[in-house]
Amino acid sequence: MSSPRTRIITLNLGSQSIELAEFRLQPQGGLILCGYRSRELLADSTREAKRSTQVVALLREMMGELQIKGGRVNYTVAEESVFTRFVKLPPIDDEKIERIISFEAQQNVPFPIDEVVWDYQLIGAGAGEQIQVILVAIKADLLDEINGAVEETGLRTSIVDLATMALYNAFRHSYGELSGCSLLVDIGARTTNLLFIEPGKIFTRSVPIGGSSVTAAIAKEFSEPFAAAEFRKKHDDFASLTGAGSEPLEGEAARVANIMRSTMMRLHAELMRSISHYCGQQQGKPPERVFLSGGGATPPFIREFLSEKLQLPIDFFDPLRNVVVADSANLDEISRSKHLLGEPVGLALRAASNCPMELNLRPAIVARRQALEKRRPFLLAAAAGVIVGLLGWSAYYVRAAHIVRNSTAGIQEKVVAMRRIESQANEVRRQTAALDSSATPLIAAINDRSFWPQIIEELNARLPKENIWITELAATSGGIPLEAPNARMLHPAASQAPIVSTPRAGSGPAPPAIDGLLVRGLYLFNPRQQEVVVDYFRNLVDSPWFAIDPNNQAKVIKPTTPNNAEWAFPYELRLDLRKPVKLP
Repeated sequence: MSSPRTRIITLNLGSQSIELAEFRLQPQGGLILCGYRSRELLADSTREAKRSTQVVALLREMMGELQIKGGRVNYTVAEESVFTRFVKLPPIDDEKIERIISFEAQQNVPFPIDEVVWDYQLIGAGAGEQIQVILVAIKADLLDEINGAVEETGLRTSIVDLATMALYNAFRHSYGELSGCSLLVDIGARTTNLLFIEPGKIFTRSVPIGGSSVTAAIAKEFSEPFAAAEFRKKHDDFASLTGAGSEPLEGEAARVANIMRSTMMRLHAELMRSISHYCGQQQGKPPERVFLSGGGATPPFIREFLSEKLQLPIDFFDPLRNVVVADSANLDEISRSKHLLGEPVGLALRAASNCPMELNLRPAIVARRQALEKRRPFLLAAAAGVIVGLLGWSAYYVRAAHIVRNSTAGIQEKVVAMRRIESQANEVRRQTAALDSSATPLIAAINDRSFWPQIIEELNARLPKENIWITELAATSGGIPLEAPNARMLHPAASQAPIVSTPRAGSGPAPPAIDGLLVRGLYLFNPRQQEVVVDYFRNLVDSPWFAIDPNNQAKVIKPTTPNNAEWAFPYELRLDLRKPVKLP
């Protein structure tokens, strides 16, 4: 349902006529018909050439008479342009209905589903009953052509409805109190649409018999233009068509009457066939009354003919029973065209209230435009929010800049004072650094005094409790003991080249330093023999003073070979210091 508007414009695009109406909403609800105009398309309705041009010209002419310059419009498309199918579905869950109906549409619509615009409407069913669905579809290119002609006049499409469904909404609005089955016969130019209406139930059927088929037969019979045949059909007297005692017609009138009688007999046969189909296939009730509408229902003999054949009460459909007609409207024209206003009233109801049938065959361009219009308030609100946010941030930054400038001025004064203090502090730091450089050698010498006592204490603390003792301790530099004038002669292992780190290029020779210790001693003859030396080695691995690789025992311990003739055996350990000590 469209949102209610104070002004509602409706347009019925028939195959041989177009009707434009203007409604307004009453303050307390309901519709007011403010204006109505209709025009006939003079060209043969079986030809589509120049149809859009005629529609645009006639529509602009009617808009000028009703002083309509533009606005939203609800319009109908002719029934013969739309594929309609009634489908019955078993009772299913609501969440599955959409998928099932989409599948049914692909199966029933005789065109590729991506080349049509389609919609559906569920018809109410009780719990556990079959669900009836009305599927409607129209070729997208045909709909775009029709919509282009409508919007070329300045109108903007809101709802695209079917003529039969607009008639159904108007009938329910005007005759909602009726019970039983009512048959609405809408005789158009190309087709006659039959609407079987019961409370909560509807069935439609179109038969290819209409006013233009009679006109075409007359034009062929008399070899005259379509417009002349149409005039003859509307203005000749056919009082004897029903055979109700009138004098027989002669000459051309008799020939026209025969054509009319033949057409009406065919229409009656189609009516009886449709009634049988509705009662048998659709489980509907037989009609209790008949209503006539449409341009083809104007001649009075049609009502009399159908009343005689169907033996049912027949009346003209009055869609204005519950619609107020404004004083400014052309009352004479509206009175003559009352049976033609079903589609305009049904379209106006779509914009005024909830309707029992709310199909909408909007072209893709209209659907996109309406979706954009729905989002437009949110987009505008978002844009306004962005603008307000930017203004807020702008005011914030202006205020922040003012505060920053004032704060910067005060801070700058403090910075100048702090820089003076910084220069004084730098001078103090320079003097402190000079004093530190002078005191560093003295502090190092004081710290070195305790080095050797700590080393000796460490060696004694990690020495096994029995069977081993130290007899000699010597400092080494680059692997050479410092106490011997000729290290290669005093220690046989000195013949092996000591591992000395190579100084970096350009850095000059490294200053001499004590980087290790040479430990010699004896271990007694014992059951474990030289394993006591290995125990000593393992104890020294965890020492924080020495850098010993636990996996390279051969580098530290000089191997000895004990025998059974000696009571004690020498051993020797080479220990690298973690932190070398400069030589005095």
